[in-house]
Amino acid sequence: MTSIQTPLPRSPSVRPEITADLEARTGLDDAVLRELVHAFYDKVRQDPFLGPIFAARIDDWPPHLERMTAFWSSVALMTGRYHGAPVPKHVGLPIDWGHFERWLTLFRETAKEICTPAGAAHVIERAERIARSLNFAVEDAKGTGIPKLV
Repeated sequence: MTSIQTPLPRSPSVRPEITADLEARTGLDDAVLRELVHAFYDKVRQDPFLGPIFAARIDDWPPHLERMTAFWSSVALMTGRYHGAPVPKHVGLPIDWGHFERWLTLFRETAKEICTPAGAAHVIERAERIARSLNFAVEDAKGTGIPKLV
């Protein structure tokens, strides 16, 4: 006997409501995030400490900036636009915590210039978490003695 299974009804996504709430509370939207990403990476590209690392790896900036805008849209507004894996892109780079500190300095500065105070605080808090997480992954991959979680 063959049984025909009816697919379960899909639950409506609450993502648009979450995004709308975050936009209302922070003043962030995709246009602001695009401006933030472009202004930030303009600074990164000119930075004597970070610029050469990016220049050695990114030949075509427009697609990178679009990916980073989608990334920040997902991180800051929960839009789900970014589909990628940032850790493998950073593991193996010639970077350490000093690079992440400089990245954060430029990011904080740019966020405060572009975003509302609430929006800047929102993205800066997430950037700090991302920097710590990526630094941990980079250092762990180097085998620098950071204990592995079992």
